[in-house]
Amino acid sequence: MEQRNHSSLNEFVLLGFPSVGHVRGWLFGLLLLAYLFTICGNALIFLVIRLDRALHKPMYHFVSVLSFLELWYTATTIPKMLSNLLSEKKTISFAGCLLQTYFFHSLGASECYLLTAMAYDRYLAICRPLHYPAIMTTALCAKMAAGCWTCGFLCPISEVILVSQLPFCGYNEIQHIFCDFPPLLSLACKDTSTNVLVDFAVNAFIILLTFLFIMISYGRIIGAVLKIKTAAGRKKAFSTCASHLMVVLIFFGSIIFMYVRLKKSYSLTLDRTLAVVYSVLTPLANPIIYSLRNKELVKAIKRTIFRKEGKASPTHH
Repeated sequence: MEQRNHSSLNEFVLLGFPSVGHVRGWLFGLLLLAYLFTICGNALIFLVIRLDRALHKPMYHFVSVLSFLELWYTATTIPKMLSNLLSEKKTISFAGCLLQTYFFHSLGASECYLLTAMAYDRYLAICRPLHYPAIMTTALCAKMAAGCWTCGFLCPISEVILVSQLPFCGYNEIQHIFCDFPPLLSLACKDTSTNVLVDFAVNAFIILLTFLFIMISYGRIIGAVLKIKTAAGRKKAFSTCASHLMVVLIFFGSIIFMYVRLKKSYSLTLDRTLAVVYSVLTPLANPIIYSLRNKELVKAIKRTIFRKEGKASPTHH
């Protein structure tokens, strides 16, 4: 009977942000504003890049794919966070919890691979400028983006299968703001050392390997930039990488500390803080970083907006 019914729990309770008390409304408002800004900012960047022919370049193709990914990445967690802040019943079904965990990790892994592809694109553009147009074709960009999504969605399958087979037969309160592997493992009434080891191996492979490739790319990029004789030339070359590098450092800085560790116990406050960074603040920061630091993208946004305004308000003679 125990083998047939792996879990005697039908649902979990997501504690989310405990002890917020009277500031619950303010927290809901801030999170809602952040989510709306994330949706609008990333959707705007995605649409502008797709509509403006001047931005039909490999670098902007990857930026548009990243913006599209961020829309889904935030949709897996933030709506449930918002509903839990308003509702007294903070439950999530066992299947729903596993699905949220799977999609959150799939999209997170896809982002790791995509940021690596973007670093490779910048490496080719700066270190191999003569070969760049021949190598980084539209077809290769599409294949690289598809590969990032495919690999990302394959990565967490083994972890989800292992967690789905664990028995959960007692305490059902998840001490986190969304469903994730570490808090789920802490609730299992069985030894989870195998799960912890598999989680560590998968996360270390995805996160550390992609981060290593990105750092190697930037090491070569910096070497090539320093060889440029003029200060203006160096500034122009590195300005195309600055936005991407900022996003990489924010995203990887939080997930490396969160997921690449061989232990089941963890600091609840620290983990909630890091979870807010990589699930809310990073997707929120992406459109700000890319739009503020990229003059070509800002001009394209203005062209798109003013063009629509011009069509909506025709001049009368």
